[in-house]
Amino acid sequence: MSKSLSRLAVLVAGAASLSLLTGCGSSSDDAASGKSSGASASKVAVVASTNVYGDIVEKIGGDRVEVSSIISDPEQDPHSYEASTRNQLLLSKAKIVVENGGGYDDFVDRMLGSGNASAEVVNAVEVSGRTAPAGGELNEHVWYDFPSMGKIADRIAAALGKADPANAATFTKNAAAFKKSLTALEGKEAALKSAHDGDGVAITEPVPVYLLEASGLVNKTPGEFSEAIEEGDDVSAKVLKTTLDLFSGKKVKALVYNEQTSGAQTEKVKSAAEAAGVPVVPVTETLPEGKDYLRWMNDNVDALADALNK
Repeated sequence: MSKSLSRLAVLVAGAASLSLLTGCGSSSDDAASGKSSGASASKVAVVASTNVYGDIVEKIGGDRVEVSSIISDPEQDPHSYEASTRNQLLLSKAKIVVENGGGYDDFVDRMLGSGNASAEVVNAVEVSGRTAPAGGELNEHVWYDFPSMGKIADRIAAALGKADPANAATFTKNAAAFKKSLTALEGKEAALKSAHDGDGVAITEPVPVYLLEASGLVNKTPGEFSEAIEEGDDVSAKVLKTTLDLFSGKKVKALVYNEQTSGAQTEKVKSAAEAAGVPVVPVTETLPEGKDYLRWMNDNVDALADALNK
């Protein structure tokens, strides 16, 4: 998310594969509280920095993995997450660790360096191949980038296969099914692009930008606004006015709003959008209660489509 720890969808076949894979995500309340999950020794112990990656590991590993997700509370602001000694204990027992990387969850690397150098680490940003654009900054929110998530699924399957060779073929098969559902989501993005290519939208933070770009949408928000919000800084009066004018001037068709890192200035932007009749599309950084990754992203794409079609 931020540069530092302190600032941490139409295809029927594809929809069918999506329904096969959806279900409740990683059970990680114990992980968040530091409790042991009581993993069987025959299962591969995996620690994920967030329940987004924890859920994907469960989709691929099935009953052959025991997953603990450090950040799992949908009310938790990942920007301000403080790692604990309990997290250290979980990591010390992990065979595989899945982190986002790109500065989002640096606490994982720090703790691994002091307690479990033997764990195989899957770094999502590195696997994605995403880099900072010329003169810009890396957008590390790769879980909103479906092609990247396909690469990550393959990498997780490979890591699990190495840890549990007898089930490697199953992991590869599960990853392929997961990627088929991602293809359905990419089809929905393509449909949005066909209907709305070039339409303007606003954001509060860069979290959903990969999804917006794949849908052919143009982020009209001043970079200074979203960057300041991401870093927890105040937005200047001039930049705030420019942002608010996007709604009164009907320059955007939707506001995509990060619910997990809201504040006085983002609330002001949200109110301006609502007052101007601009639909607000809420997004989060971790899995909402009762949803898995695929259902969550399917709902996000559908909500965006609904907003753009109003």
